[in-house]
Amino acid sequence: MNIISIIIAIILFSIIVIFHELGHFWLAKANGIKVNEFCLGLGPTLFGVQRGETKYSIKMLPFGGACIMEGEDESSGDDRAFNNKSVWARISVVFAGPFFNFIMAFIFALIIICSVGYDSPKLAGVIEGYAAEEAGIKAGDEIVKLNNTNIHFYREISLYSMLHEGETVDVTYLRDGKKHTTTLKPKYDETTKRYLYGFNVSGERTKPGFGKALLYSCYEVKYNIYTTIEGLKMLCTGAASVNNLSGPVGIVKNMGDTYEQAVSMSGIWLGILNMLNWGVLISANLGVMNLLPIPALDGGRIVGLLLTTLIERITRKKLNPKYEAWINGVGMVLLLLLIAVITFKDIFHLFT
Repeated sequence: MNIISIIIAIILFSIIVIFHELGHFWLAKANGIKVNEFCLGLGPTLFGVQRGETKYSIKMLPFGGACIMEGEDESSGDDRAFNNKSVWARISVVFAGPFFNFIMAFIFALIIICSVGYDSPKLAGVIEGYAAEEAGIKAGDEIVKLNNTNIHFYREISLYSMLHEGETVDVTYLRDGKKHTTTLKPKYDETTKRYLYGFNVSGERTKPGFGKALLYSCYEVKYNIYTTIEGLKMLCTGAASVNNLSGPVGIVKNMGDTYEQAVSMSGIWLGILNMLNWGVLISANLGVMNLLPIPALDGGRIVGLLLTTLIERITRKKLNPKYEAWINGVGMVLLLLLIAVITFKDIFHLFT
């Protein structure tokens, strides 16, 4: 992997982080909250400039970022302090970061779909001897539903098959504009070591008009959110291992490898589209992960704000912000330790 692909991957990663923090920043300003510092990266400050009440800075480590607000983790007498605003104003500021991740995923998806289209679930044919052929499904049929799951991309068929391995499924498909439903029982394939329905896709992409592209960009974001949630479920149930996780180093390496391969095969524009595809995945992942109810993450802060408000209404006493700051601090330390372990694993794999 050359230095150019690494730089491109880091730039894309930084853009995603900046957009997340801009969500916090813009909602803070909209709610009249004083922002002391807006930074990209972590660690010691490499460069900083003061503009009005806010310092804009770049940190040493090119991962992560922060929007540091007055009175966010401590008591402050400033009327514009974070903790002196209403609970719903504070929640809107915290929620804005993950929400902006979903907006960025949508923008990237729209660029991709307008450029090269989407992977339509329209079949090129069926595999001989499998359930799809026996049920009379033919080339040109478009799969629109598997049991109660709506299908918009061919990837969703593969994902459904993986998550419901070996299960019988009711398939709804379109033929000449009319819906048909049949039941398929997958057959185990010794070559791929998977259960197959017998669908065969051409690999071609469907390029929609702009209106439909907007809709399918929403479907794309929804798909990535769903896969992230399913991945978390698999981690919690032991179906997937922590060893499958990648940190910033592993992500940048994989992004760089993807860019190089795409450029070598089809040119710079395809390389850029592949990076945007990574952008959709990472943005949606960050949006979901940040909404988890874990201290130091945005979801944990939202839960903390709601619980704090509930306790204050019951006790009729205002809680000291230092307690929330302490909980978030412990959560941040544990989160950084996890990132450090994953990063060490990624670096180790670079040299093995």
